[in-house]
Amino acid sequence: MANENATKENIMGREGITPLLFRISLPLMISMLVQALYNIVDSMFVARLSETALTAVSLAFPLQNLLIAFGVGTGVGMASFLSRKLGERDEESATKVAGNGISIASITWAVFAVLGLTVVKPFLNLFSDDAELLGLSTGYSEIVMVFSLFMFLSMMNERILQGTGDSFSSMLSQMTGAITNIILDPIFIFTLGFGVNGAAAATVIGQGVGCAVSFVCVIRNKFIHIEPRHLKIEKRMVKAIYAVGAPTIITNSIGTVMTGAINAILISFSTTAVSIFSVYFKLQSFVFMPIFGLSSGMVPIIAYNYGARKRKRVTETIWKGTFIASVIMILGTLAFNFFPRELLSLFSATEEMYRIGIPALKMISLCFVPAAISIGLGSSFQATGYGVGTMIVSICRQLMVLIPVAYILSIFLGINGVWLSFIVAEIIGLVVSIAIYLKVYSSRIRPIEG
Repeated sequence: MANENATKENIMGREGITPLLFRISLPLMISMLVQALYNIVDSMFVARLSETALTAVSLAFPLQNLLIAFGVGTGVGMASFLSRKLGERDEESATKVAGNGISIASITWAVFAVLGLTVVKPFLNLFSDDAELLGLSTGYSEIVMVFSLFMFLSMMNERILQGTGDSFSSMLSQMTGAITNIILDPIFIFTLGFGVNGAAAATVIGQGVGCAVSFVCVIRNKFIHIEPRHLKIEKRMVKAIYAVGAPTIITNSIGTVMTGAINAILISFSTTAVSIFSVYFKLQSFVFMPIFGLSSGMVPIIAYNYGARKRKRVTETIWKGTFIASVIMILGTLAFNFFPRELLSLFSATEEMYRIGIPALKMISLCFVPAAISIGLGSSFQATGYGVGTMIVSICRQLMVLIPVAYILSIFLGINGVWLSFIVAEIIGLVVSIAIYLKVYSSRIRPIEG
């Protein structure tokens, strides 16, 4: 046991921060890139059906985002608490945290399965009265929600693996699921003729394959050994998980509200504008997903060393991770500004899509670097148990600023005013992030020993 503890300490508590960041984050960044590639390929295939099909999937995106919000939020809370317990050398509590996370994920799926059968159609009716569009979007959404168990469980397993420092296995499960999805997309959409529903079916099956791989990896994990008794939900565990997880869920759920509101503003211009917004989200995921992978790698490192009371390693991780994120975002901004037409051509763009989309990509990409800094600083909020900080930043950026500014600027500047609002919102979000980080550093990080 002593040797095993020393090994854990060497991995998370003693190795140089830069190599440790790449050891843990690089596999996650690669897997996130594959996920982003899947998102792009998925939409590319759907766009080949028709622009209506692409718009249908775009309208379903807020509901998908809500699923992801609960999965990621619960997983982040669980992983943060798990890593802190490992840093404190409390392995039994860490294992209970993991078991409780899996149980919570199963309950969450049951709730969303019921919602998928009851609220999808009324929700989508708020955006359009086009029967064809609503039919396609409703079918896609119902399949994704009712069969979301695999997604919730795989997310939880991947966060367990990340929380123990085993990011390679997490990468393996995510990549397996995404690649399966990419392979099945053209088969289900075109060969079998299932259309948009085929895209949803390919998504669900890919999630199922990824889930199976992640379970095998968790079972073989040398740090956490989950037994049936660990699956029993304990109130104190749930409370600790959601101390970080609930704000993260709210943060990501706000994205659902934001997307729905922006879609409502854009559809007043044209359905093509809605499609462009969806295309932007797919393309920007290729830049943001690696940043989220980097952030996911930062959280367990910060959390472990925060639990082990190593202040220097905590702050070094925050600043080095934020710097790497900023460099990636600079490259993304350059790509969006120099190659917007080439990026849009991936989605069978019409001339109208080029007319709206080229200025959209150029303008919105200017918010990438401020976003990178906010995400880097936000990792410290989650890792130290102050997940509410991330929620505050998101509320300020997406609800208090983005939506009202987008609406006002759309009146005076037209559709370009909507794109400009993203820059305004991200700059204000950065200011709020810095203010909260200074508070977290003063109250939580600076007092630890060093």
